[in-house]
Amino acid sequence: MNKEILNNMLEHAGIKQLNKMQETTLKTYGGGGNLVLLSPTGSGKTLAYLLPLVMDLMEHRTEGDAASEEAAVQAIVLVPSRELALQTEQVFKSLGSPLRAVSCYGGRPAMEEHRSLRGIKPEVVIATPGRMNDHLGKGNLQAGTVRVLVIDEFDKCLELGFQDEMCDVIRKLPQLRRRVLLSATDAEEIPNFTRVGKDPVRLDFLEKKPSARIQVKVVHSPEKDKLDTLYNLLAQRDGESSLVFVNYRESVDRVGQYLKKRGVFCEMFHGGMEQKDRERALYKFSNGSSNVFVSTDLAARGLDIPDVDNIIHYHLPTSPEAYTHRNGRTARWEAEGNSFLILGPEEQMPEYIGNIQSYRLELVAEGHRMNLPEWVTLYIGKGKKDKLSKGDILGFLCQKGGLDKTEIGRIDVKDHYAFAAISRNKLRDTLRQVQGQKIKGMKTLIEPTK
Repeated sequence: MNKEILNNMLEHAGIKQLNKMQETTLKTYGGGGNLVLLSPTGSGKTLAYLLPLVMDLMEHRTEGDAASEEAAVQAIVLVPSRELALQTEQVFKSLGSPLRAVSCYGGRPAMEEHRSLRGIKPEVVIATPGRMNDHLGKGNLQAGTVRVLVIDEFDKCLELGFQDEMCDVIRKLPQLRRRVLLSATDAEEIPNFTRVGKDPVRLDFLEKKPSARIQVKVVHSPEKDKLDTLYNLLAQRDGESSLVFVNYRESVDRVGQYLKKRGVFCEMFHGGMEQKDRERALYKFSNGSSNVFVSTDLAARGLDIPDVDNIIHYHLPTSPEAYTHRNGRTARWEAEGNSFLILGPEEQMPEYIGNIQSYRLELVAEGHRMNLPEWVTLYIGKGKKDKLSKGDILGFLCQKGGLDKTEIGRIDVKDHYAFAAISRNKLRDTLRQVQGQKIKGMKTLIEPTK
């Protein structure tokens, strides 16, 4: 293990210390061979495998490889969703290594990705199985140079619908030497087509019993339609961040629209939405501009959503694994959280949940108004392609917008636009002061994100 490379990456990413799971993974990866890592949601699995993967590729790069091989893809990371692909790419880039990575996923033109693959010449490609098959089938990357395959959330990737695509990907990678599988839940069996050589080393950091840091309670709804019960629960937890899980895309829209009509600042999230709308909704919830996030199980894994106070199962989870992944969105990094299951008059609690304490729900008074979120999100119509950075935005909002640094929250810069969270009570003054002002010499649209 090259400690200098490791320390440089940790310093660049602003990480002071690895947790036990990450340290063990780093050491085990260095021993060679296949690896299966099981660890709870939010424990830092992405960093745990990216650190040793990058170190391995960098050391391999310095062993006198030919220039043509240096510019070829060395590792492929397969993920079940575009959000996890983007998040993984961000973590990779935060390490500050000279290696290059590209993410590929559905919902945008494959030709645009093909140009990126040719122009950037990445050593690592992060992709959903379907999009990876498309690029391999068209010869958009050199399959013969890929030595390492990582399957993140492998239980999800191997579910019905992904299995055939997974087989096709692996068949197209003739020089695989190593496979790394990760998940937040255990799988009964790892399919043979994911194996190569000896059986993998298995690292299991899953908690064997429900976390004591999560308080689980049942909320009884007097009506089959649980909307009023949900609203009363959210009103009682007013000001806290709550992630509401439903089982169908149509339910996301129905529940979300109902809550908005009742004055709740909520965002909606499901696989049928446009990528830009999903990205905007996730950002507004993550930065505190919205306190409530209504989603299918798509948000149960692979998303970077910090500090969720409450998980609300509007619809009962469909399996023990779904229940585990949903609850894993709260009580992260030693924090505490709550999990509420709303039970209709004709519903029975699943056996795998067992008997849990009832939550006393208080009905809110007529005309009750929810508190406004602390933050509001600004949309800025310039991004990375315009050479705009987080520092540029921070300086602009302080100097031209009259804001103190404590009144500016999370800033994210995308390729063609950026988001910035500011104190809600400063919104009107800030918009007035930045009107007509240039940011880094550029005129651009600055407005509240819809």
